[in-house]
This record gives sequence, C-alpha cells and structure tokens, in this order.
Amino acid sequence: MKESTHLVCAGRHPERFGGVVNTPIFRASTILAGSMAEWEEMKRARAAEEPGATTYGRYGTPTTHALEEAIAGLEGGYRSLVFPSGLAAVSTALTALLSAGDHVLVTDSAYSPTRAFLERVLARFGVEVETYDPVDGKPIEALLRPNTRVVYVESPGSETFDIQDIPAISAAAHKHGAYVVMDNTWGTPLYFKPFVHGVDVSIQAATKYIVGHSDAMLGVVTCNRDTWPLVKQTTHDMGQTAGPDDIYLALRGLRTLAVRLQRHWQSGLRVAQWLEQQPQVEAVLHPALPSHPGHALWKRDFTGACGLFSVVLRTTSKASLTAFIDALEHFGLGVSWGGYESLVIPFTPGCAGPRWPYQGQAVRLHVGLEDPQDLIDDLRRGLMACSTQDARAQNEEADYDQTCPT
Repeated sequence: MKESTHLVCAGRHPERFGGVVNTPIFRASTILAGSMAEWEEMKRARAAEEPGATTYGRYGTPTTHALEEAIAGLEGGYRSLVFPSGLAAVSTALTALLSAGDHVLVTDSAYSPTRAFLERVLARFGVEVETYDPVDGKPIEALLRPNTRVVYVESPGSETFDIQDIPAISAAAHKHGAYVVMDNTWGTPLYFKPFVHGVDVSIQAATKYIVGHSDAMLGVVTCNRDTWPLVKQTTHDMGQTAGPDDIYLALRGLRTLAVRLQRHWQSGLRVAQWLEQQPQVEAVLHPALPSHPGHALWKRDFTGACGLFSVVLRTTSKASLTAFIDALEHFGLGVSWGGYESLVIPFTPGCAGPRWPYQGQAVRLHVGLEDPQDLIDDLRRGLMACSTQDARAQNEEADYDQTCPT
C-alpha cells in the first residue's frame, strides 16, 4: 500500500462494528463477561497480549486499540500505546527503560520538558543524566559508558532544528547495549520511519499533527519487540490511559494526515524561502533549505518536512521583537503546533557557543493551512514593524547622544 492509502485504512475494522466506517467511541471502565468461561478466556487473551484483548477500560477499548494498531503499522514498529499527552508518553517510556545507576544521554536540543523530567525526576532516583551536542561531529561512542542504558534523540531538535545522524547513533548505541529512544513528532510516521533507522522506541506528541486540529491532547509510544514488555508493564503499573473522545479525534485526524502534511510542507518551505531573502532576517533554520547545516542528512533520511521551523531576526531589541509579533494577524501567539492554524512563539535557545552563532531575537514559526501568500504578507507587516521600532530606537539614541552633556 502507498502511504496515503495506509493512512485511510490503518486500524479500521468496519466488519466488527456493523459496517460503521470509523471505529466508534467506546466509553468504558467495566467490561462484563457472560460466564466464567468467557472471563477466563478474556484474562488469557490479555495475558497473551492478543491484539484488542482487554478486561478493564484502563487496558484499552476498541477505540484505543484502533489507534494503537494504526500508529504501530505506520511507524513500522511492533506495538504502540496511547497516553494522555506527549510528555506522559516521554516520561513513561523513559521510566520503563531506566533504573537507579543507569546513565542516559539526552540531546541538548530535546523538548525542554523531556530534559526537565530527566533532570528533576529521574535524577532524584539515581539515574545519571548527561546532555550532549547533537551535531558536535564527535562519534557518540566517545560518550557511551558501560552503564549507558538509553540514548535519547530528537531530530530535528526543538527550536534549533539540528538534524542527527540517527542510523550512526543507533549502531553505536546498540554495540554498547543501549536503547535508542526518539521523539518523532516533527517527522511523523509519514516522513520518518524510526525503526528502519535503528530506533528502539519512538515517541510522538499526537496532540500535534496526528490530531491536527488543536482540540485534543495525546501521546503515543511505539516499541520494537525488545522494549515492548518493559514499556507496556510500566504503562500499566503507572495507570496511564487516555480518554476515548480524544483518541477518536486522533483517529479522525490520521485519515487526512497525508493531505494536511503536504500542504504544511509546501507552504512552510515557501514561507521559509521568502524569509531567507529578507534583510531583517539573520537566519532561517529549516532542514529542507539547502542552507541548513543538516540538509544532506534530512534529504537522506526523511521523505518530507512539516510546517515548523525557526527564524532569527536581525535585531537584539525586545521592543522590536514585540513590535514584530504584535503586528501579526494570521500568526497566533501560543505554544504547541501541528494544528491547522499558524503560530509564533519567541524563545531563548538552550545551547550556546558554536551551536548557536546568531545574535538576534529568535522565534519559532508554525505555518498552518492558510494561504501562504497571506502568511507572507503578514510576516512582511511584522518585519516592517520590527524595522520601524529599530529605527525609532536608533533615532532616540542619536538624539540622546546629541543632548547629553559631555
């Protein structure tokens, strides 16, 4: 099957629900057995991990199992589990794989709550947490220790959009007996196949592109055969579950993922190319641009891009940054991304030195499904407001220098 066909078919079983096209919403806690024999069979099926088997709502319903089946098939993994948020997925997967005395390597470009969970929570329980430069050029093997249990990757990285060499990292980690855990939210199951590239556990904030409409929060963890028992058991031990209504919205969003992502990719790249030509812009950090340092790796490993990238404005003034954002009409100011709407959020990079050689104010953009020309016109207004504020500040400074007594 082609990917777009797979997205339409994955996890769907109309024959089980009277021919209903979409898997219905099952709201359930208690699940009754009709007899002791049926109860024993239900318990046996769940213990044997047969797909769709359950004895209680926390272990999933047909709605849950439909999304888990679909994501596992699309990512090329063994099995998937659904969580109430992306961070819940991250924290549970890491808890499952790490114990006191273990060492974990986490890229310094990872989603900041991921790093915070490792440093504030797991470190308290005896896990050694070390950040690493994702594009340092040194082999990851130099950082691996005998007790390294997990190498955490995110490609491209949050905000900085560094592309990592996932196959090389995976090969080195596996040689030392470590698992590779990846945040695959940017690439989605459509544009990056984690298990083909050696990843052991793939995590997605399904809140983003899978739901696609900014109206539900979900996370998904997909495992290979080796990691599945650990992650599944910890998920059940921690009582992690997600509501059927949100899962239904993710299933609905999944059906249009290919069409939406194509538009996000095309529009995002067009906007990024335009921004790259503007004198008020110091840098555009988009992996699909030839100017991006990781463009060759992106082209080798990914089959597409999404609408998320960063821009560095050629100004150091907070007032000018404020003028830029406040002038925008189509870009909303808010966190998250992956919905149909365009967003902007300023940020301060968590890395320094050669990894961040830029001087100006940084913003992250998500290009939504609006007409790209309208978005370009909107950004033009923002850049003009930024320039006007810079010029005003320079004039005020010049006037002060002229009137200030020597």
